[in-house]
Amino acid sequence: MPPAQQPQAPQQSQQPQQSPRDWWFTAHRRFSTIGSALAIMMVFWIGLNILATEALRTLLGTDVPAWAVLLASSGPLYVVAMPLSMLAFTRVPVIRTRQYPMKAGEFIQIFVMCIPVMFLGNMIGNILSAGATDGQATNRINDVILGSDWRVNALFIGLLAPVCEEWIFRKEIISRLRRYGEKTAIIFSALAFALFHMNVFQFFYAFGLGLMFGYVYTRTSRLRYSVAMHMLINLNGSVLAPLVIQQIDPRILDGTVSEAEIMRMAEAGNMGGMGIMMLYGTVMLGLCIAGIVLLITKRKSWEFYLAPEELPAGLKIRTAYARCFQTREGRIVLSHLRRITLERYLGPDSSSEELRHMEGQRHLVSAVLALSGNR
Repeated sequence: MPPAQQPQAPQQSQQPQQSPRDWWFTAHRRFSTIGSALAIMMVFWIGLNILATEALRTLLGTDVPAWAVLLASSGPLYVVAMPLSMLAFTRVPVIRTRQYPMKAGEFIQIFVMCIPVMFLGNMIGNILSAGATDGQATNRINDVILGSDWRVNALFIGLLAPVCEEWIFRKEIISRLRRYGEKTAIIFSALAFALFHMNVFQFFYAFGLGLMFGYVYTRTSRLRYSVAMHMLINLNGSVLAPLVIQQIDPRILDGTVSEAEIMRMAEAGNMGGMGIMMLYGTVMLGLCIAGIVLLITKRKSWEFYLAPEELPAGLKIRTAYARCFQTREGRIVLSHLRRITLERYLGPDSSSEELRHMEGQRHLVSAVLALSGNR
């Protein structure tokens, strides 16, 4: 798994001492501000998308090309809605973190784990959608993808969407909320990402992938890795899979070809692209099985670290810390901990292991200081 990565210890002069009541008020306000930023983004996106779509129908009638539909949706989102949401996002301070690289083997392992997560989420979404509508619901996103040119899909869905979505849902959300707990920030980010898709078909696999991408960003603080995984997932679904389907005789897909004709096609060595489809399906099945095995065998390897202002189960823990360290002896202990961690300097020749170990110690001491009200 990626190396341990934790927020740098905050400068004590920048964090005024707060009572538990003030601390909860500040946390509530910051979460509400993030929610407001997402609401601003959604309102402007949906409103401008409706206006752009109506303009296209006025100009082109009902025969609107798929690329224009994607442009009417993506353009307002990436050019207007997301930048406007930053007016609210920037009101919540970003916590500084050290960046760590991810090895190729680690990247591949987590990416393979994403495959079963994606398929399971997709199955849940399809089953619930079919059950809620007696099988009448249709996945409009799939219809748009299958009706578009693969180059258009690659641009809008495979490239632009991962960059912009990871910027908002991983970098902007997690970087601002991780001070209240890594798991809290990751789950909040994944839930926002799932709701952003606004349909049951995509909700569950978007939530699952959001958890995976959020973990990758939390452990590395580098957006490139989650963006790359997001691109690979989207390119598979919007480019590779449709190209494979296009190789199959449409009559086989809609069931209009007879068994006798299928036998003749098999004898002639022309199965209408079924060979390619079977190869693709075999590869995806193999990746799915490998991902399940990795999720099981690596289940204890996921690393999460205490945040500077970790959200407690209740105020009792903060009260206990305060009573423990507000005494004269407690302040002496905290002063010693500061001196050997936060105020200690490691030279330029220190190894990566030493730096990570010291970073963990500093983070733990920062958490103790925050909980005891001695920041």
